[in-house]
Amino acid sequence: MHTHSAHQNDIFLPYMRDVIRSEQSLRELNLMWRMIESSAKMNYLAETKSILQTMAQTRAGFDQLEQELVSSLVHEKVANVLMEIGTKAHYVIDIVVRNLYERTADVGFLATDHDLCAFVAGMNNDPIAIRSRLLAYRNKYTVYDEIMLLDKDGNLLIQINEHSEVEGSIDPLIEQTLNSETYVETFRATDLRPCKQKSLIYSQRMLHPETGEVVGILCLCFDFEKEMHGIFDSHRDPDERSNMLLLDSENRVIASADTLWVPLGAVVPVNRSGSTRLMMFGGRKYLVQTFIAEGYQGYMGPPGWQGQVMIPVEVAFLEDSDKASIALDPNITEGLLTHAQTFSPPLYKIMQAAETIQRVVWNGQVMTAGHSDHLLQLKSVLEQISETGTRSNELFSQSISNLYETVLGSSLRDTEFMSHLLVDLLDRNLYERSNDCRWWALTPALRHTLAATDRSDAMLKDITGILAYINSLYTVYTRIFVYDKTGRIIASTNLAHSGEDNDVIGTNIGHDTLQSVLSLATEQDYYVTPFAPTPLYNNLPTYIYHAAIRHPESHNTVVGGIGIVFDAAPEFSAMLHGGLNGKADTTAYFINRDGLIIASTDPTRPVGTRLDIDSDVQHQRNGRSSSSITIHDGHYASMGCSVSSGYREFKVSDGYKEDVIAVVFESFGEIRERNTAISKAAAVLEHDAVDIGGKQFATCFIDGNLFAIPAEQVLEALPGSAIQPMSMGSFEGRVGMLAIEHESAAKQFIWVFDLGYMVRGKSSELAHNSQVIVVQHEQQNIGLLVDELHGVPEFSAEFITDTPFGKDENGTLIPQVIKGNHGNLLIQVLDIDYIYRTLKAGEMPSMPEQMMQEAA
Repeated sequence: MHTHSAHQNDIFLPYMRDVIRSEQSLRELNLMWRMIESSAKMNYLAETKSILQTMAQTRAGFDQLEQELVSSLVHEKVANVLMEIGTKAHYVIDIVVRNLYERTADVGFLATDHDLCAFVAGMNNDPIAIRSRLLAYRNKYTVYDEIMLLDKDGNLLIQINEHSEVEGSIDPLIEQTLNSETYVETFRATDLRPCKQKSLIYSQRMLHPETGEVVGILCLCFDFEKEMHGIFDSHRDPDERSNMLLLDSENRVIASADTLWVPLGAVVPVNRSGSTRLMMFGGRKYLVQTFIAEGYQGYMGPPGWQGQVMIPVEVAFLEDSDKASIALDPNITEGLLTHAQTFSPPLYKIMQAAETIQRVVWNGQVMTAGHSDHLLQLKSVLEQISETGTRSNELFSQSISNLYETVLGSSLRDTEFMSHLLVDLLDRNLYERSNDCRWWALTPALRHTLAATDRSDAMLKDITGILAYINSLYTVYTRIFVYDKTGRIIASTNLAHSGEDNDVIGTNIGHDTLQSVLSLATEQDYYVTPFAPTPLYNNLPTYIYHAAIRHPESHNTVVGGIGIVFDAAPEFSAMLHGGLNGKADTTAYFINRDGLIIASTDPTRPVGTRLDIDSDVQHQRNGRSSSSITIHDGHYASMGCSVSSGYREFKVSDGYKEDVIAVVFESFGEIRERNTAISKAAAVLEHDAVDIGGKQFATCFIDGNLFAIPAEQVLEALPGSAIQPMSMGSFEGRVGMLAIEHESAAKQFIWVFDLGYMVRGKSSELAHNSQVIVVQHEQQNIGLLVDELHGVPEFSAEFITDTPFGKDENGTLIPQVIKGNHGNLLIQVLDIDYIYRTLKAGEMPSMPEQMMQEAA
């Protein structure tokens, strides 16, 4: 065992009860094999030499398997925990940065608002109207808990919080903002928010509407605590075994999902490299994952901010209560295992080790077949070999199943969480769209122009300039347009083309859309067109957000509307790809309740096509997530699904209903036909149904069916991976050659034939557990490729029955069947003589000359 693995076992094994149980079971069986080996030595005869050799191989195999299995389980469980908390840590900072990016656009736009700038410049003195305008903004953009206007000296001119006692500020952000041509981002204690330990404020200077002179400052105060609470509440693990944190550049906690556990202001250890090292904090050892922002639209977030998740090691590996829920079709289980080398190399190594030991035990039983009648001393040893071999196989199966469920469970949790994050990102993004259209509909210039009975070219040019400025700040829209109460578009931008593009001016919006906008009751209401192709988006599908523009003197009178065309294709694609975070063999989709694809990372399923998905997924409740193992595009895959539940008031209490489902598939590999006619459990022979002293057969699986070969005709079994493919000739059913080496004997090469092809007429697929049974007939050896080994039981004549063609003078492949388990299990007996005759009739190929020379 590698030093690193041993060290990792020493650290983590005490916290993994299920792995400790597996280790104890392995050690008990290892001890039993040692006892059998000792018994064989005490009953030493010439015939026991091969048994002793087999025992030594088995014990050595057990030593290796015990180390491999324990190390693999420990490694896999640690890796799974780190991946899970790492994904959450990455998403914490990702969600925050995406949200704050929108704030940088907001402050840049609102700081140029004509009415607000005129008030700060002293051009009008109506604080009630200005405060009403700021409240209208906050009612749309509910992420702000305070908005302030200050003059150049830091004196407070207006704010929306009536209960605040702030009169002004001497905070350095005042001077910094006045000297900056762009926004200023501040996160710390400030005299502008005296009741808060720290505040996140976006400030920008305001200019005189006529002279362009700097006259004051706008401050947008982000509701940081409520926002972080929402993120933690939505994405923290339900059992609350881990803690989600947001850290500053000094690794200091600025937001904590559980402040009693990890308080604000605490400096915590970080792990940006993904190390498995345990880290101490507050007297406990933690696994930790830390991620810095990757940025969004070029915005990196506040400098040095990091997302982090910490989980105490003593609870990190507690067995999941829903572990038994991974119930799979046996065919899917078998098929998935054929891809173990790809999706879980440790699992593949364990399977190989288990198969090796099973083959050694099987070979030992074959070697001693027929001896028990005249070597009574060996009878107890042989019975022990048989019994312990069965127990070993059961343990291998259980241990492999545990590792298998660990891997699958991790994938299921990961895809489900990714889908949950994706719908959250979508709702958060589209929430901003609903805000934008409603706020821009209140722009005074738009209201005056649409209310005018005689609109001049100058007025249209003015509002076109306003739309262009807005669009330059909010590039998630390809077009922002304004239309009158008849639905005719009078002004528009188009970021999809360079230069001035008025291709839609003079055209009309749809009748249904116009009626929906005209019927909007208040300035808080909005309308969204269904996701469908539209000429306003180059005939591609998207959402268009509409709000009514009202008469400046009569808010009940609608004089037109504003439409904002969301750039759905790149924005949704960026969400999906960002959520997947470069994970290989993974695809993601946004679909509606009918399965229509809204966005996709799969080029074979473009937007507008349908995703064939189970109806249960389409009818999941809002906010519900689920996961399952399924088949997708001819591949085994884990599937995670989540249905949108809205964000803040968006899709929750604002009257808008548009459910979106995020679906994530992680592929494990192509479907492989594994016709498991009988399960491994059903193929276990009952002890009282096996007649000790009867005729012995070597049994094996082909397509899930049991076949038997008289044990005296079998020499041994070798791994299918040892076959050397040969391209000579076209002899049907021949798969290659195999080298046989025995102590004090020259190397021998034999031909290997596909027994599955002989049974079904179709070639077998060489899999990880394929075996070659070497049989002998008249001093000539050949290999028979089978799917898997079974055992070497004995049956008396009363359980063996001729088949209808068993007495055919020309012979038949299956002349007899064995009725095992009191007739509940049929085992087909192969006629090796018939196989040899058939192969000779087909001109069994001779050995290549170079191999004959090598064998000699």
